[in-house]
Amino acid sequence: MSGQDHTPTISVITPVFNNAQYMREAFDSILNQTVGDFEYIVINDGSTDNSLDVLSEYAAKDSRFRIASHGNKGYIAALNEGLEVARAEFIARMDADDIALPDRFEKQVAFLRANPDCVVVGGRVLLIDAEGAPLCEMCDEMTHEDIDAAHLAGRGGTIIHPAMMARRSAIEAIGRYSAKYPWAEDLDFFLRLAEVGRVANLPDVVLRYRQHLSSIGYSKSEKQQASTIDVVRDAHIRRGLPVPEGLDRRIVAPPSVGQSYRKWAWWALGAGYVASARKHALRALRKEPLSVESWRAMYCALRGH
Repeated sequence: MSGQDHTPTISVITPVFNNAQYMREAFDSILNQTVGDFEYIVINDGSTDNSLDVLSEYAAKDSRFRIASHGNKGYIAALNEGLEVARAEFIARMDADDIALPDRFEKQVAFLRANPDCVVVGGRVLLIDAEGAPLCEMCDEMTHEDIDAAHLAGRGGTIIHPAMMARRSAIEAIGRYSAKYPWAEDLDFFLRLAEVGRVANLPDVVLRYRQHLSSIGYSKSEKQQASTIDVVRDAHIRRGLPVPEGLDRRIVAPPSVGQSYRKWAWWALGAGYVASARKHALRALRKEPLSVESWRAMYCALRGH
């Protein structure tokens, strides 16, 4: 892995696997941060598209890139590989299909420096669709107590993983990411961080968080739910708390494509993004033309409320 001698303030870690379509937008959003004292660690984890070409192009232009490329080892292994070589005090996560707002790093570093008891901070995010159209904002929980309670109840997405910045010392204290939970490693990560310090979200939007049907929450829904149950059970046991009853009954069937489009349509409509609502309501209707719910979503989207 190539790099430089200067110890930066921030180490940014991005695993890449067949993300060429979105990488330029993601990389540009990091390079355009108002805080430029960072190293950008990117692990190309066996991509079969032209991701490596895009990565090599950027690395040739900016010495802050530190790249590794090898066969596919998996997402968690790539994250821990990045942590192994990270040098900075603060670790920022970023996915190759998302877009960081320009002042994200500036705000997160300032917060962590002003709150030495806080070990990780996220922020609100704007959900966008595959084409970049807005859907809605999320992450309403701001305090340690609210965030940790949500995580302990199995509500992932309370801190958005690619929107987080954490102290490297805290990450090392908990032993980095656990391979025990292959589809809910972020939930486990945040629960364990909350056991060594405080967690928080910024009230500002720090990331445009892309949603598409190949995302784990949609394509691996049942596996993610099963991993979440394991994470929640183990966290309760680790903390000496009674394990909630009925955990194993929480797994539900994954949403259909039409249901996912309808959900995005309702999110967008509720947030006032009428054009996005109409687009996804129409897609839902095309996928499930006999569904009353698809017609209802289309009617409300056309009406605008």
